[in-house]
Amino acid sequence: MAKSVKLADIAAKLNVSTVTVSKALSDQKGVSDEMRQKIKNLAQELGYKSPSAAKQSRDKKSYNVGVLIAERHFSHYESYYLQVYQMVATRAVAKECFTMLEIVNLKEEQEGKMPKLLQEDKVDGLIIIGLMKGEYLARLKQFIKVPYVFLDFYDKEEDCDAVISDSFYGMYKLTNYLFDQGHKKIAYVGTLLYTDSITDRYLGYCKSLLEHGQTARADWVINDRSMETGDVRSGDALHLPKEMPTAFACNCDLTAGVLAEALKKEGYRVPEDVSVVGFDNYLYPSICSLGISTYEIDIKEMARKTINKLIKKMSGENYKSGIHIVGGHIVLKESVKKLEP
Repeated sequence: MAKSVKLADIAAKLNVSTVTVSKALSDQKGVSDEMRQKIKNLAQELGYKSPSAAKQSRDKKSYNVGVLIAERHFSHYESYYLQVYQMVATRAVAKECFTMLEIVNLKEEQEGKMPKLLQEDKVDGLIIIGLMKGEYLARLKQFIKVPYVFLDFYDKEEDCDAVISDSFYGMYKLTNYLFDQGHKKIAYVGTLLYTDSITDRYLGYCKSLLEHGQTARADWVINDRSMETGDVRSGDALHLPKEMPTAFACNCDLTAGVLAEALKKEGYRVPEDVSVVGFDNYLYPSICSLGISTYEIDIKEMARKTINKLIKKMSGENYKSGIHIVGGHIVLKESVKKLEP
């Protein structure tokens, strides 16, 4: 990359001060017309750009951004990641960038087949939305030759640039809310270790339990999905505990909706008999007619942070590396009953 021309370079060639050069280029007083013209001619000849012009040029540069999502993160009901992608694409367009989405199917993940976007050098940068399988992600990182950012997950194997939701404190706050509503018997629904977010939400749940003098019961930690495919179980496949809690804290709204329907089939009323909370504030309409109290993730802000971070990496600008956590807030609906003391 060619070295940028500075005011000092022009000043040295004309044997004048940098102040004189600066005044001449900004049309200030104190410089003769002859010298002003010499300075401007030399600046143009050397290809000098003022800092503001250089920044404006960088800002206007458009990039092709690839987006990868594992197919197993989609299901018949769930389109949360499609919503995340739409937010990313919208933010990219606002920054004069173009996105290209590629879905990596389960077979490609298992066989380690690299995405066409990367094989054909179609993109200047890459965003990976949602956790990929461990071996595939390790190979992918070796294959990637462009800047990249993880969205909605992080790589625990090494330092990385990622943007994630506040899963830990989000579920901590939700569980605290259940305690505040008089619930003392609270179960967690989510397959631990399937994703970092599910596990982090479980840990937030555990923190709340500990602060209320409890520990997690094994029979009240309920799997909700297949470890292989990620498919959320149907209501019939969710195994309710023999001793029922008064409330369930679910790792996502999809699971909360499926659970609410499963409880209904078993004769339980939500929230009259059992309370349920979810996470994300995103539920496909046909899953459940009940409004699920939840923790809303700020997808728009996550997309903004991701695109801004990637653009800075692609353009070579300074940026804050590492994991960026985006907070959210509790949204109260109709799935929780306040218990009397």
